[in-house]
Amino acid sequence: MNGHNHNDNCGCGHDDMYDYITLSLDDGTELQCVVLEIFTVDDKEYIALQPIDGEEDDNVFLYRFIQENEDDEPQLLNIEDDEEFEAVADAFEEILDTREFDEIFDEDAEEYDFDEDDE
Repeated sequence: MNGHNHNDNCGCGHDDMYDYITLSLDDGTELQCVVLEIFTVDDKEYIALQPIDGEEDDNVFLYRFIQENEDDEPQLLNIEDDEEFEAVADAFEEILDTREFDEIFDEDAEEYDFDEDDE
């Protein structure tokens, strides 16, 4: 996995700090992807990737993620089983829903001044 700290000067068009992975596709092309999340489903790790540029940039790719230790290069395996893929997709969707809820809650909390001196 290649690491890249995104900032105002990196020129890649992303505002946040993310890691990225370059996928080698079946046709020989390479696709640079942002690591959205590494998460666990049924004691197995999975990774959600989103391409940075190109016609695929609205897609999210889900793979089985295996990395024995931090120094090893991670392995990404296709999820062949439909039931397993469905469970992984549902888990990732739940992560996204939780993030959206947290962001909405944080925005709502900022609208109120919780200063105890006003009471």
